[in-house]
Amino acid sequence: MQIFNTLTRKKEPFVPVREGKVGIYACGPTVYNYFHIGNARPFILFDTLRRFLKHIGYDVTFVQNFTDIDDRMIKSANEQGTTVDAIAEKYIAEYFKDAQALGVLEADVHPRATKHIGEIIAIIKKLEAKGLAYAVDGDVYFDTQAYRANYGKLIGQNLDDPMDFALWKAQKPGEPFWKSPWGEGRPGWHIECSAMSMKYLGDTFDIHCGGVDLIFPHHENEIAQSEGATGKPFAKYWMHNGHINVDNKKMSKSEGNFFMVRDILKEYDAEAVRLFMLSAHYRSPINFSRELIEQATSSLERLYTARNTALFNREHAPERAMNADEQTFAERAKKAVEAFDAAMSDDLNTADALAAIFEHVRDMNSSLTADSAREAIDAGLNALGTMTDVLGLLRKDFDATPDEVKALVEQRVAAKKAKDFALADQIRQEVLDMGYIIEDTPKGPMVKKA
Repeated sequence: MQIFNTLTRKKEPFVPVREGKVGIYACGPTVYNYFHIGNARPFILFDTLRRFLKHIGYDVTFVQNFTDIDDRMIKSANEQGTTVDAIAEKYIAEYFKDAQALGVLEADVHPRATKHIGEIIAIIKKLEAKGLAYAVDGDVYFDTQAYRANYGKLIGQNLDDPMDFALWKAQKPGEPFWKSPWGEGRPGWHIECSAMSMKYLGDTFDIHCGGVDLIFPHHENEIAQSEGATGKPFAKYWMHNGHINVDNKKMSKSEGNFFMVRDILKEYDAEAVRLFMLSAHYRSPINFSRELIEQATSSLERLYTARNTALFNREHAPERAMNADEQTFAERAKKAVEAFDAAMSDDLNTADALAAIFEHVRDMNSSLTADSAREAIDAGLNALGTMTDVLGLLRKDFDATPDEVKALVEQRVAAKKAKDFALADQIRQEVLDMGYIIEDTPKGPMVKKA
């Protein structure tokens, strides 16, 4: 596998720190509200990275944190007359609902900043002992001038006058606090991720990922404080996804184009949103619009129709050996998975991986019928399932046809048996008006989305 490493600004062969094992740390949400469509992109993309690495045989440990102490959380708790902890509990639960809808698997570890105060304090003490941190009136800052020779390597430039950043913040009235050697207070934002990633993945781990907006200052500061404390390389590879625009404008509250995933999912299928997010290369910006989500919805329906048609055909397929044409198809199905793997191995190129899936679907549709050998149909279905599982697609049950449509199809079968063809035609039209097509086959009627 090749990964574009933000740290070196080039594509590199992926060689993990420990053979056969991969440690990934993904920056998670600050849990003061539902997460928005911009957050959804890295959650989906790096969930897909994890799925692919497992697919090609790695033992993956995936860590995604929750930032559960922050100025916005304190403000929200004060406004609602509740505690920061209660706000965190609420929105962590809501995160899991929306993430699950999008097919994002739970991380192996979901650490919370407030549960790692001891680890945070230990890192700050190490930095202080090495002359890389200093205290002022209960606040503790990282001294970027003392670390200047190595500061700025992630963004690829030496900063003339880098700003010192907070490692520990002295308590202000009405704020939650923890005891520390510098007095009562709470951790700064950047130090949380260093403490949590190194606790669960070690001082040096494989992949650190997040949105491009986190490169500076968050990830730059993580490197400085982590490597400053341990004297070892922090993350070997850095992966950053591009911005999401909405209707060709940068997403922002002031533009009025700032959407929570919760609201989007009231209008669109979550799996279609996931397919849309995977339709562009992760490092490219992506434009979110209703038209593009509707295109993704149609594409998803094509995948379901192909799978459901193959399953219908398999139900009626003869038990016999594959003929020469079917053997050739089975070979092409294997090659489709190889093309998919090659695309994903090329810096997680989900756009080309999707192209391999749709090419395979076209082949299935033109090559398989209810008279095909079951082994050939299985070869097509297994290849499709392997690829879509990696992308987190086709997660719904086989038969998603509504019960009222099924009942009408049965009535139409009865009408045809009774030679009431006028009623059969009327029912066919009624089913079409509901968004479904009835296809008559020698094995019986097959229902597809219109």
